[in-house]
Amino acid sequence: MTQKLHFTLILALISVESAGVAQGQFLRNNSILDSLQSITASTIPPNGDLNPYGVAFVPAGFPAGANIAAGDVLVANFNNSSNAQGTGTTIVSITPTGQQALFATSPLIGLSTALGALSRGFVIVGNLPVTYPGGVATPQQGSLQIFNRNGTLVATLNDPNLLDSPWDLTINDQGSRAQVFVSNVLSGTVTRLNLSVSSNQVTVVSKTRIGSGYTHEPNAAAVVVGPTGLAFDPFHDTLYVASTGDNKIFAIGDAGQRNNSADLGYVVFADQTHLHGPLGLALAPNGNLITANGDAVNAGGTQNELVEFTPQGYLVAQYQMDSGAPGSAFGVALTSFPGPIRLATVDDNLSTVTVWNLTPAF
Repeated sequence: MTQKLHFTLILALISVESAGVAQGQFLRNNSILDSLQSITASTIPPNGDLNPYGVAFVPAGFPAGANIAAGDVLVANFNNSSNAQGTGTTIVSITPTGQQALFATSPLIGLSTALGALSRGFVIVGNLPVTYPGGVATPQQGSLQIFNRNGTLVATLNDPNLLDSPWDLTINDQGSRAQVFVSNVLSGTVTRLNLSVSSNQVTVVSKTRIGSGYTHEPNAAAVVVGPTGLAFDPFHDTLYVASTGDNKIFAIGDAGQRNNSADLGYVVFADQTHLHGPLGLALAPNGNLITANGDAVNAGGTQNELVEFTPQGYLVAQYQMDSGAPGSAFGVALTSFPGPIRLATVDDNLSTVTVWNLTPAF
């Protein structure tokens, strides 16, 4: 029996756990799974930053002896302690047993969902600073920052055309080389960075716009909506894009090698019943995609949901994170190595992160 068979219906499994199903009672396609184990931790650092957006796992192979270790979860905060949007400056780390620590403090404000780690020992985070002229939330040009494994800033990447407003990112990590795909919320575009990575330096080899034309506009509740979550399938060289304003999931073919824009790409999921402004996006080992509904567009239906679907556009499962105020669900991350499949989601109303271990019963 393959691993893919054991890990079907990831969100359905979480729903089973939440409903209190006893260990070993969930049966699907002749596979029996243990009830899931999870930890929930606060994402509020000592300075009081709120509203976690970005979430990422520290990958396997990350150098030992650093302030973070392979298997830790990183979370970036968008708001400050006064809950002013686009003013947060901190990245916290969460160990697999739930211990939180401050990893880094950014000199730039408004850390976004654009968060990831490279196996050679670096952490990349985007920011979208927000100012308040006349009391009106006004987003400004952002950038990407690169921190070393101990939380020291080593580089800042600025580009008013290709990195004007990094809102989310995903990484194709190849060790000494890496591709970083970045969504820009203010221009409705997607950029690919090709990087050269050594043990002490990250160098940008090239930058290419590979997607454009996604709806992007101001939003009273969310400051701005535009292309957000990204998930890369290296086996099919396909980049999936959660476009919040379009309320659709798109795909860009030849994403790792194309030298021009695919414009929007093509639609893979556009379920107007179950999509309510998709934000974070992750690709599961079984090939399914999981997105977080931010509730900023297409209001109605169940709020604060994670939605799992196939790249062919079929709904698989849904899971409500929080029954409180809308907009709780934001960043989503998945890892399958080392150890079991782990799914991490942030709740930006409660300022928490929950990590589920999806352990198969063989």
